[in-house]
Amino acid sequence: MRTIRPSMARIALIVSLAGFVTACASGASPALTPVGAPVGDVIDTSGGQRTGGENAQPAASAAPMPGITEDGVGAAVDDAKIVRTGTIELEVKDVPTALVTARDGIRAMGGYVGASRTENVEDRPLAQITYRIPAARWEDALDLLRGLNGQTSKVVTEQTEAVEVTGQVIDLEARIRNLRASETALQKIATGATRISDVLEVEQQLTNVRGQIEQLSAQLGDLQDRAGFATLTATFSVPVVAVEVATRGWEPAVVVDEASATLVDVLQSLTTAGIWFAIVWLPILLVLGLIVALVVWIGRRLGLIGRRRTEDMPLAG
Repeated sequence: MRTIRPSMARIALIVSLAGFVTACASGASPALTPVGAPVGDVIDTSGGQRTGGENAQPAASAAPMPGITEDGVGAAVDDAKIVRTGTIELEVKDVPTALVTARDGIRAMGGYVGASRTENVEDRPLAQITYRIPAARWEDALDLLRGLNGQTSKVVTEQTEAVEVTGQVIDLEARIRNLRASETALQKIATGATRISDVLEVEQQLTNVRGQIEQLSAQLGDLQDRAGFATLTATFSVPVVAVEVATRGWEPAVVVDEASATLVDVLQSLTTAGIWFAIVWLPILLVLGLIVALVVWIGRRLGLIGRRRTEDMPLAG
């Protein structure tokens, strides 16, 4: 009996058909069953009747169900995936007390502290805390930080941002479904393959498909996490007093030290100039003076200087 060996073209064709069928199946829209309706009952929007089930009755005899209008059109459900982020800078009277109050309030909402950093800047406490907050409690968290039970003295800056990622989530989910269908088809092909080359090729494609599934699943999980828990970074600091601002940077001791250093520099410069004059310029001036005196003495001895003076005198009448 001859064994049928799948060729690589057949493998590729089966994988492509599996992905196409999965995409078509995911695009189909099933009939809507409203919340509270008996199992098996389906709303017929064309005739206004509810069919299926043992106790099917005309829709006209029943009150409109929640989420369904009188003309049978289903109300839209807000399932949008939104990633919310924000920053807020607060000036509080007491940083440690404000941190404890904010932490307890965020925890009561179901959130948690994602990151924190504290430091002292010019002897003033400064804290930066990153909170992860359930998306449904976003506004409550902002109100909490703005008030802090009277601890907050001023909201310096506040910035929020909302990015909808519904399309990305739907796209990732569809791609993962298609890849899982391809994985199932490849597994069936692998069980029927007999040649080693076919088995190795199928295993290679399976490894590639599973790697893509893991990568897309990680991206989907990250999007769902960021959409489910908003990120808010809050900075806590103590307000600066006006007198402190006016006197900041001026210290009498520092001024005295700087003046003393300047005086020392001036004295050092004068001392250096005197040393240079005494050691270098004074001997040079003495030598020049001796040379000039020697020239004058020689000129007088030779009568050059006296004769010139006599010639220059006017004759008496």
